[in-house]
Amino acid sequence: MNRVELHESIERNIKFSFARSGGKGGQNVNKVNTKVHAVMPFSRIKGLSQEELSAARRKLDAVINSEDEICINVDDERYQDVNRKIAAERIESRIIQAAHIATVRKKTKPTKASKEKRLNQKKLRSELKNSRRRIIF
Repeated sequence: MNRVELHESIERNIKFSFARSGGKGGQNVNKVNTKVHAVMPFSRIKGLSQEELSAARRKLDAVINSEDEICINVDDERYQDVNRKIAAERIESRIIQAAHIATVRKKTKPTKASKEKRLNQKKLRSELKNSRRRIIF
């Protein structure tokens, strides 16, 4: 994954539209278009390998619409510019998280020393418990 190339492709290809937003802001909220609807064509994503792209497509299926675009709405803040930056960051972080391919864990066996140490501890514990027993004749 090339994060710089991914970031640049998102900055170049993201499209914004704006709407009136609810929430905090008082009367101003009824007059100003602060809600951001960000759209990014999935086919324009650069900086990912084929495997990462297919993984991202699978994981982002709920966010990708019928025109093969990633869509996100943001109305967290009162200011359009701030919401625009948040939307771009969210799209980028979602793509990065979805494209992450987990490495397969290799099973390992315990070493000879660790086996001996475990057996030694068991033996000591057993001797300790045996020494506490009461011998009845």
